Amino acid sequence: MRDPGISRANEILRNCVHCGFCTATCPTYQVLGDELDSPRGRIYLIKDMLENERVPDEKTVRHIDRCLSCLACMTTCPSGVHYMHLVDHAREYIEAHYKRPFTDRVLRWTLARILPYPTRFRLALLGAKIARPFRRLIPDARLRAMLDMAPRTIPPVSRNDDPQSFAAAGSRRMRVALMTGCAQKALNTDINDATIRLLTRLGCEVVVAEGAGCCGALTHHMGKTGESHGTAAANIRAWIREIDGAGLDAIVINTSGCGTTVKDYGHMFRNEPLAGDAARVSALAVDVSELLTRLEIPQQPARDLTVAYHAACSLQHGQKVTTHPKSLLKKAGFRVVEPADSHLCCGSAGTYNLMQPEISAQLKQRKVRTLEARDPDVIAAGNIGCMMQIGGGTQVPVVHSVELIDWATGGPKPPALR
Repeated sequence: MRDPGISRANEILRNCVHCGFCTATCPTYQVLGDELDSPRGRIYLIKDMLENERVPDEKTVRHIDRCLSCLACMTTCPSGVHYMHLVDHAREYIEAHYKRPFTDRVLRWTLARILPYPTRFRLALLGAKIARPFRRLIPDARLRAMLDMAPRTIPPVSRNDDPQSFAAAGSRRMRVALMTGCAQKALNTDINDATIRLLTRLGCEVVVAEGAGCCGALTHHMGKTGESHGTAAANIRAWIREIDGAGLDAIVINTSGCGTTVKDYGHMFRNEPLAGDAARVSALAVDVSELLTRLEIPQQPARDLTVAYHAACSLQHGQKVTTHPKSLLKKAGFRVVEPADSHLCCGSAGTYNLMQPEISAQLKQRKVRTLEARDPDVIAAGNIGCMMQIGGGTQVPVVHSVELIDWATGGPKPPALR
């Protein structure tokens, strides 16, 4: 109990009454039908592992690795079990005490050294495009998934992602920092560009802070706490300089996977010297849809365009932001529809689609099928990982919600729709 992680895990485990409500909304349990691939089953495994201080075995690691961290179980749980903190601690414990097979160690090391760094990621995507014709010769499904991830066109670098400040159009209503992210800067530069245009049009001065980068989520969910806290600490210091300097009204995040992590910085650093600053950053962090709701975009004329809205798990379950994106799209004049089982994950989940490609592919197929059943003209989402995952399985254009709202309020038509 002197270990803060164990103490927190104990608090969470004591809240669980093993009712099994979580199994009804767990994507991996629905796909695999194994109790140990449900939140309740994983809680049993984690409890046994931590209480007995034992070296994790292959079975325990396999079932915990299969968890998407979609957090649908937290939305469903009547007892308020904070499964996110529990599974994150379990992954950290596994990383410290379990020696994975050599190929797994190499894969995880490679992902941690490439995905959070936009320049390296761009080079990796270029390499994947070159290697794609030889895909059938690659025996490892995880490596084939990496080749499949590369978009048909790698966008040019956007200078809007460089540290700088964008003046508000007209009188300034707010001064906000925009988190430009890491993988998003390599995969789709249109999202940040549209966010900056939209926020400045609505009276925000937008700052891209010097020194801010990856939120740390990718390595955090691998259990690599030292690396994730290192990148997170850089963000905290960068934003605190802005807060204590010219001031910030909000830290805006347009990738919901990152937003869930930044909002949790206060917990992640609760026992470290940066605890106070981390809590201040978390308190200012908002999803872009939350800020746009506060800014109150003007009602726009109706458009003859049906938008199927995909609710990213990190947004609806991790941050409990459910209505804002849909309300904003409707206010922008679009006809909004939702797929069946909208609470279920698309299978992207950070690096999950690269490390668990078979399960991820099944979840993608189901999500695409339910989205296409609504016969949309375009699919909108609030997370780059979901966009890439769904876009790889459908011919329907997939865009970020903010791109559509920017277009409706005076910006250019999203490139994916041209």
